[in-house]
Amino acid sequence: MEQNQARETQADKKQPKGGTFGETVSVIIQALILAVFLRTFLFQPFSIPSGSMKPTLLVGDYLFVSKFSYGYSKYSLPFAPDLFDGRIWSGEPELGDVAVFKFPPNPNIDYIKRVVGLPGDKVQMRDGILYINDAPVKRERAAENYIDDETGRGPVPVFIETLPNGVSYKTLDVNPRSLGDNTQVFEVPEGHYFMMGDNRDNSADSRFEAGFVPLENFVGRADVIFFSIKDRSHPLAVWKWPDDLRASRLFSGL
Repeated sequence: MEQNQARETQADKKQPKGGTFGETVSVIIQALILAVFLRTFLFQPFSIPSGSMKPTLLVGDYLFVSKFSYGYSKYSLPFAPDLFDGRIWSGEPELGDVAVFKFPPNPNIDYIKRVVGLPGDKVQMRDGILYINDAPVKRERAAENYIDDETGRGPVPVFIETLPNGVSYKTLDVNPRSLGDNTQVFEVPEGHYFMMGDNRDNSADSRFEAGFVPLENFVGRADVIFFSIKDRSHPLAVWKWPDDLRASRLFSGL
């Protein structure tokens, strides 16, 4: 009896008290695979580095972009491997969507703008008014002005635009006589889209070097702001949150 107990005690000592190194590595690998899958096929996080989409998106906003909204192209995959052309399970962007796309002159750069022209549309700016197919987009003066929470600059007039499909959003008009306030007529080719920033006088978009954006270049639709911090603070600098966190923007939809 005592010998049996001794054997059991020795056997117990040989059992690992916790997970082995191999199990830990396996868990880490599984977590990485899951993260890559989510980022590639479902949602990808992006941060806003510039003010071209003010007041809708601010510098320091962190948002989720749904990769499945427009289907998948090579730009949906990490490092954009040239595995196939076009898109699979393709969905089409709609007027008013805020979308991330690869900058056509340099696909290594991500841009985020609003869709204001679909294939076949004729788009033009006249005296700061957006025209689609020779019809002015409804534009109303908002009650508030915009003051930048980083620079303190302002007040800047805010306008509410309503596209033909009923989507409304706010835009800024910093300079009523800027270069982009009067343009030629842009006729959007098939398979391409016309993109503009909501900060109309400070946006490098389809009026300028971005040009028409091919459907293949779309990465996804911006859906929700999950974090926002001003003064270009790092999101992990928690000691700055009491002053810099924009709590009202957390988990706000676009």
